[in-house]
Amino acid sequence: MTSIGGAEMVDWNLAVATATRFVRPGPEVTREEARAVVAELRRHAKASEEHVRRFTQMIPESHQPEDTPVLVVDRAGWVRANVAGFRELLKPLLEKMQERRPGGAGGAVLGAVGGKVTGVELGMLLSFLASRVLGQYETFAPATRELPAGSNGGGRLLLVAPNIVHVERELEVDPHDFRLWVCLHEETHRTQFTGVPWLRDHLEGEIQSFLGETEVDPMTVLERLREAAQSLSGARPEGEEDEGRSIVELVQTPAQREILGRLTAVMSLLEGHADFVMDGVGPDVVPSVAEIREKFQQRRARGASRLDQALRKLLGLDAKLRQYRDGERFVRAVVEEVGMDGFNRVWTSPNTLPTKAEIAKPADWVARVHRKAES
Repeated sequence: MTSIGGAEMVDWNLAVATATRFVRPGPEVTREEARAVVAELRRHAKASEEHVRRFTQMIPESHQPEDTPVLVVDRAGWVRANVAGFRELLKPLLEKMQERRPGGAGGAVLGAVGGKVTGVELGMLLSFLASRVLGQYETFAPATRELPAGSNGGGRLLLVAPNIVHVERELEVDPHDFRLWVCLHEETHRTQFTGVPWLRDHLEGEIQSFLGETEVDPMTVLERLREAAQSLSGARPEGEEDEGRSIVELVQTPAQREILGRLTAVMSLLEGHADFVMDGVGPDVVPSVAEIREKFQQRRARGASRLDQALRKLLGLDAKLRQYRDGERFVRAVVEEVGMDGFNRVWTSPNTLPTKAEIAKPADWVARVHRKAES
C-alpha cells in the first residue's frame, strides 16, 4: 500500500496482535476432542458439496466448478484471514484517505500514530467478532503461506471450530447434526460464488464503487472506530450506547446510498438463500434440523447483553440479521411460486438480481424477470 512518510493508515500487524491477545478463549476441549471436531467438520464440508448441489440445482453434474479450500480454524486463524481480506479490499479507500493526510513531518508523525491507534481499534473489534462467527466464505481472500485460497483470486471457506462447539453446547443440540447444518450454510455460499462466474467480480465492483465514493475525513473514521472500542471496554458514558450511527451509515454520500441499496439486496439474497438451503437439505441429512433451527432462531432473537446490542448497531450487524430473515422469505416465496429452476434465473446476470424493494416484495421480482421473459 502507498504510504506517506513510511506510515500506513492502519497498522495491520498490530491489529492481528491486538485481536489475538484480547480474543476470548474457546471452550475447553481435550486435544483428542479437538482433533475429532476438526476431522468431522472437514468430512461434513465435503459431504455438503453434493447435498447443496443436488438441492440448489445451480451446478450441472458434468460441470466442475473452481475448487476452493476448506480451512478449519481457531479464533486467531479467523482474525488473520479477515485482516488479510480487509487489507486487500480496503486498499483503495485507505489510499484515498492517505492523500488527504497533511504532508510533511507532521503528517508522517500523525500517520504513524494514527496507524497504530487504528490497528489497536480494529484489533479490539476483531477480537469481539472472532468469538461469534461460526463459518464464513471469504470471497476476497488473498492467498498466504498459512491461508491458501482458490486460484485466480478465488476464495476460501472458513469453519471456526471453537465457536461451533461453543454454540452447540449452549443450545444443547446434537453436535454432529449441528456441525453438518453449519457446513450446509457455508457450502451454499461457496456454491453461489463458484457456480456463478460473474458474481464475485460484480460484488467487488459494487464494493469498490461504494468505497470510491467515500468523502470522509480520516479522523472521523478513527473516531467511529474509537467509539466501538470504547463500547467494548465499557468506557462510553452510561446511556450513550444506542445514540451513534453505524460505521456504514457514517460514510454514505447520495451515490453511496444507491450502491448500498443494491449491495443490501445482494447480501440479503445470498444470506437468505443459504438459510433456505440449509433448512431445505436438513430433513434428509440432519435429523434434528427442526430443533436446531428453533433454538438457533431464539438465540438470534434474544441477542445478548446491552453491550453486545450496542456493538451490533454500531457495526451494522443488526442489518445483517435482517438480511437473513428478509432474504430467506424472498427465496421461499419465489421457489413456492416458480420452483427452483424459476428461482435460479436470479443467477443469470446482474440485471436479474433482486432490488432492495423486490426483496420485500418477491412477486415484483417474479413479474419483472419471468413475465418479461415470457412476453
